[in-house]
Amino acid sequence: MSSLINKTFSIAKSENRPALLTYTVAGDNTKKKSLEILKSISNYADICELGFPHNTPIADGGQIQTSAYRAIKNGIKINDVFSIAKNFKKVKRNKPIILMGYYNIIFQYNEDKFIKKCKKSKVDGLIVVDLPYPENKAFALKCKKKKINFIQLISPTTSRNRLKQIIRDSHDMIYYISMLSTTGGKLKVSTKKILSEYKKIKKLDKSKYVVIGFGITGKTIKSLKKADGLVVGSAICKEITNSIKKRQNAVINVTNVVKKLKNKIK
Repeated sequence: MSSLINKTFSIAKSENRPALLTYTVAGDNTKKKSLEILKSISNYADICELGFPHNTPIADGGQIQTSAYRAIKNGIKINDVFSIAKNFKKVKRNKPIILMGYYNIIFQYNEDKFIKKCKKSKVDGLIVVDLPYPENKAFALKCKKKKINFIQLISPTTSRNRLKQIIRDSHDMIYYISMLSTTGGKLKVSTKKILSEYKKIKKLDKSKYVVIGFGITGKTIKSLKKADGLVVGSAICKEITNSIKKRQNAVINVTNVVKKLKNKIK
């Protein structure tokens, strides 16, 4: 399916650079502010990931957890996340938005109702952290029918055989977790090693776009620019926290962070 996500990667590729993907938590630190941040950073980000705040996260590191707790404390609900996505798409209809969260949220909400709501809110893709392959096959198919990209996750420990199956069944984009850690951790492996693993994955199917996430900061982003896309989340959440502590404008500060990241991969 030639999706908006696909088109966005094509544009980045034609400009000889990776796509920049940002991650923020919906409702951090308020619903209004969260939408303002999203709109502003999307001037530099190619694809925006919006996380469902969760009180028992598995893969999220400290910075993202802090953002999620703030959003929960401020009363964010599932339907608020959809309304942030919907309002964002009203002004940025050509900017892909990916929702990221955990399966129990979807399960409690009801799978079909959740996918329908995604479609209605103009969501382009979904990342469900704790719904691995092949358990996610039925859900991924439901997403595909509604033209929503279901994004598979792979890691350095994914076996070659499993890799082939995941890539074969994946939609337009695959998320490669660069290291065995939670988000925001310092890179425990060299960027050279990450890229050599990445190239092996790309060789299996060049038509699928593969992004690298976890441990990507202003210091590491430039050396990974050969990837199709790079995801930055913790550095952004950290900036929101710092801005709140210093009583500064989070929208301006976070936008500057994203702008600097974009300049490093041009």
